[in-house]
Amino acid sequence: MHQRWPSRLWIVRHGESAGNVAAEAAHGASLARIDIAERDVDVPLSARGTHQADSVGRWFADQPEGARPEIVLASPYLRARQTADRIRAAGGLSPGAPASHIDERLRERELGILDRLTRTGVEQLHPEQAAMRRRLGKFYHRPPSGESWCDVILRLRSALDTVSLHYAERRVLIVAHQVVVLCLRYLIEDMTEAQILGIDAEGDVANCSVTEYAFRPSGDGAGHLALDRYNFVAPITEGGATVTSEPDANVAAR
Repeated sequence: MHQRWPSRLWIVRHGESAGNVAAEAAHGASLARIDIAERDVDVPLSARGTHQADSVGRWFADQPEGARPEIVLASPYLRARQTADRIRAAGGLSPGAPASHIDERLRERELGILDRLTRTGVEQLHPEQAAMRRRLGKFYHRPPSGESWCDVILRLRSALDTVSLHYAERRVLIVAHQVVVLCLRYLIEDMTEAQILGIDAEGDVANCSVTEYAFRPSGDGAGHLALDRYNFVAPITEGGATVTSEPDANVAAR
């Protein structure tokens, strides 16, 4: 049977963004709304986020040429594209790697009417949605005009099929968002709702952290992707950058 998985798959959360900083400030002041002007898709990296992306790019660059990513798939959101670009600029990709493939299926979870609200804001302005989320849980709750985790998982199933179809036996880097990292783990490792929410409850996915899978062959030739490391932050600290894990500006997703 033909191998259907990449030989290695890295999933990197984008570097700290201006939205992360604004969300942290809103939480600290117990505000209802997060003060940021741009659309979520247009929020750029912060200065710390740029340093984080450069650090993880240098970490990839320190790997042998034949061990670096050959293919890059990135969310269309600016902070993810900037992270992917800085990894490339630092020499983190295999020589001759083509331009990043921008895939809207890797975008951040959409929150609809809860966008830019803190937990305090949701409780104050949409108490019925807060109650619904408590009853259904974050995995199944879909805010009006937004997405549940299951909706994100549905589009990621299609994205993984594309990876399998076009990038089998290649080394692939995905640059995306916190919920995308978690939902890809759910899919790749065939988890249950309880298992992935348990991992989520242990702590946030750090900005520019590395989640890495390696292909493991099996008797039938199909094999599977095995987790080598999750939320790995050594590339950031070794590069002298600060580790951060603030929620994104659409913080109600958490």
